[in-house]
Amino acid sequence: MPTSSLTITSEPDAPETDTGFVRQGLRDYNNQFIHDAGFQPLNLFLRREDGSIAGGLLGDIYWGWLHINILWIDESLRRQGYGERLIKLAEEEALKNGCLAVHLDTMSFQAKPFYEKLGYSVFGVLDDLPIGHQRIFLFKKLISG
Repeated sequence: MPTSSLTITSEPDAPETDTGFVRQGLRDYNNQFIHDAGFQPLNLFLRREDGSIAGGLLGDIYWGWLHINILWIDESLRRQGYGERLIKLAEEEALKNGCLAVHLDTMSFQAKPFYEKLGYSVFGVLDDLPIGHQRIFLFKKLISG
């Protein structure tokens, strides 16, 4: 039974200290059941000569996998090989860190054929996320076995 002294709040702009506390709580719980091989961010940026960002790949390495959260290239630079170069570099970093595979998701209006061309396979689809579209989950093994 919940105690009356607790409240639930919605905080879209919560500070990193608060969101980090919740993330760490889940990691601590999970570590009771699995070995924590470490959690590290993987942040790759495509920068112009002036240092401004023209694209990037943001991911996390944990439990022997790389999760690519975001891959974005400025529209004026798309279809010039930068996305593929970022993915390849991310996969190389994942291998250096002992990763077996990579997983990511994309939308039906985004980059499914791009990822498939790079060897990624669909393992799940959510329809109507957003309504009228699909969220597509893909993975790629880096090490056979």
